[in-house]
Amino acid sequence: MPQFSVILLAAGSSSRFKDKEKKQFSDLDGRAVWLHSLDLFSVRQDIAQILIVINPEDEDLVNRRYRANIAFISNARIVKGGKERVDSVQNALAHVLPSVDFVAIHDAARPCVTRDMVQEVFDVAVRTGAAALAYPIADTIKRVDEKNRSIDTVSREGLWCTQTPQVFSRKILVEAYTHRAKAKTPITDDAQLVESLGEPVSLVTSDTTNIKITTRKDILLASAILKSRPKPKSEGFIHPFAEDRMWES
Repeated sequence: MPQFSVILLAAGSSSRFKDKEKKQFSDLDGRAVWLHSLDLFSVRQDIAQILIVINPEDEDLVNRRYRANIAFISNARIVKGGKERVDSVQNALAHVLPSVDFVAIHDAARPCVTRDMVQEVFDVAVRTGAAALAYPIADTIKRVDEKNRSIDTVSREGLWCTQTPQVFSRKILVEAYTHRAKAKTPITDDAQLVESLGEPVSLVTSDTTNIKITTRKDILLASAILKSRPKPKSEGFIHPFAEDRMWES
């Protein structure tokens, strides 16, 4: 069975969330947003490690609130993030176990991803070497000027919105990050870096319910999505005890 490392990105600044809590720590149906994703990956037998990437300024908060949650998952560790998303992923890559075959990267602010979505993107990555959840754009796309006036309609044919998880062979992903300077445009996801090597990324059809929390309204939408689904067999992990060693610099 191929072994996976999961990089769970929870280091965002949440500048558009506009709340006293960052979006990843905000309450969603009684649990922090990021814990919904952690629980989903922690039950898989093919995951050798989960690297939870946080902003260094959140270290005290995470240590205080979530030490027990993390300690109960034996293969989970905290990694300190960097200035940008790509820096955070690169920091985490330095801690990926040598025995791991594939690396999955998931935004902690996507709490509505399902087990079926994860299974399919994992399976396709094993077959092809690189895969990402995505869905084809259905809306009409407009190009606007600096005053937000529509100046052109862009053909939506062949256009997809990418999501996470994005899953890559460890070798391909490490090579992509080693040569990240070759990217010609600002890097917004990991598939973009892999593409810059000339490597194709297989898109696995997802749907719009795999939303990314950006504003407070998204919390309400995510709650409605989760409540519309059958409850999973395991509701999460909370452990009364904590371990001292859970941080990786």
